[in-house]
Amino acid sequence: MNYNGLLTQLGYSVSPNTTAQIQRVIDNTKGFEHVEKHLLALHDALKAHHSFVALSSTKDYFKIKNEASGKEMIDEVNAMILKWSEKYKIAIEKVSNKHTYYVIGYN
Repeated sequence: MNYNGLLTQLGYSVSPNTTAQIQRVIDNTKGFEHVEKHLLALHDALKAHHSFVALSSTKDYFKIKNEASGKEMIDEVNAMILKWSEKYKIAIEKVSNKHTYYVIGYN
C-alpha cells in the first residue's frame, strides 16, 4: 500500500527512509484503518495550537506533540488530545515528563 499522501499531509518529504518508517509505524498501530482518518483530523486541529502529529524518531508509533505555549494553552491542547482519544476509542500513551503521546491504536 502507498502512504505517500499521508507522509505529505503530516509534513514529511517522501523518501525511501520515510516510506519505510511509516510502513513500520502503520504495521505497529493496532486497527490503523480506523485510526488513520481521525489522526489527520487531529493533526489539522492541532496546527492552530502549534502542535501536530508526527512519526516518532525513537519508537515505531505516531506521536502527538503538544507544543502550545503557556500552561493554560498546554492544558487545553492536552484536554483536546484526551477527548479525541476517548471519542474515537484510540489508545494513547503519554511520554513521561513531556507533552507528547504515542498513538498505540484502536481499542
